[in-house]
Amino acid sequence: MVTTHESHDVDPYAAVEELRAVLAEAGIVFPSLAVDHASPSLGLVNLGRVRAEVAMRLAQQFRREGRE
Repeated sequence: MVTTHESHDVDPYAAVEELRAVLAEAGIVFPSLAVDHASPSLGLVNLGRVRAEVAMRLAQQFRREGRE
């Protein structure tokens, strides 16, 4: 189930660091994970590119978490 949140109160820098930490705990690295500086008022986070192997591991992690 996907939910969306329309809050612009979240600091994108804090969100990047939180996501980076959680991904690292799962052994997953997004090399291009960063705040999108092109649109600061939107608070966008650039997830960037990952290798296919990383995408597969991420999908498997979500699948495992969904079963718990």
